[in-house]
Amino acid sequence: MDELITLDYGSGGKKTSRLIEESIVPALSNPMLSELGDGAILPGGEKLVFSTDSFVVSPLFFPGGDIGKLSVCGTVNDIAMCGGEPRFLSCAFIIEEGLPRETLERVIASMAAAAKKAGVQIVTGDTKVVEKGRGDGLYINTAGIGVLKYPGLSPKAIREGDAVLVSGTVGDHGTTVMLERSGMAQGELRSDCAALNGLAAALLEAVPETRVLRDPTRGGVATTLNEFIEGTDLGIELEEKSVPVRPAVQSACELLGLDPLYCANEGKLLAVVPAERAEEALRVLRRFPEGENAARIGSVTAAYPGKLVIRTPLGGRRVLQKLTGAQLPRIC
Repeated sequence: MDELITLDYGSGGKKTSRLIEESIVPALSNPMLSELGDGAILPGGEKLVFSTDSFVVSPLFFPGGDIGKLSVCGTVNDIAMCGGEPRFLSCAFIIEEGLPRETLERVIASMAAAAKKAGVQIVTGDTKVVEKGRGDGLYINTAGIGVLKYPGLSPKAIREGDAVLVSGTVGDHGTTVMLERSGMAQGELRSDCAALNGLAAALLEAVPETRVLRDPTRGGVATTLNEFIEGTDLGIELEEKSVPVRPAVQSACELLGLDPLYCANEGKLLAVVPAERAEEALRVLRRFPEGENAARIGSVTAAYPGKLVIRTPLGGRRVLQKLTGAQLPRIC
């Protein structure tokens, strides 16, 4: 029997990687795609960064954001994580028949505000309408182009002893969307949805030795850090007590049976920097509202090749693997 695609393949975890590595990359293989970064570095005189993403979040509106803001910030962030300066976006709407026009216009207004704040322009797009029952309200695809300002960012640049930083509290977006969907929303919980191009540029300007940046969206911090070191001779050891998690997020995750380290973030970045530059990097991040809770959460080590390990407050250690299964479907 032919294998069927399930929601697990869209989780950002093991099955997503398997689908990409076994079906997509071999058929479309080229040097730019094979890097599997947040975006592609295009060859040419003035190197460009190109990225695309599709957004299918449910519900369309949630505390701290909506599908429109998410679609702009998500693509802006993908370009910024590659060392690019985002310039232009495209936008494609797939609208389900019966969606109130007021809802669409509210989403468009949110996109316009997010683009203005991020300093980008939406310059082209497309609109399609599908039959009722076949689109779940609204899907959005955005693609973006930027100019490469800070070349060389790559997991391949990571070295033993490097520091692992996160720009703020983890799990805010995924937890907020999950609670909103289930009707258990809490007033103090909000998505962290935000454009990070200003934050990333300031960090890269101050600490040009930065090895790699990544925004830990689907699959969360744990899955993203696994991607950095899988198949290498290096590992990463996290300090659980150093990982910033809001009390409300921790409580919600306990209620839902989730781990904040696997919950999606839409306004945080992970950075690996030389250990001696970690404090300078944190000072830069903390100057921004999006980085006020930045923290050093771990180090690169040769002790656990290819593994992400977390040290508990009691001194024990456990291995964190890539997300398995669809922990939070439809969160971005």
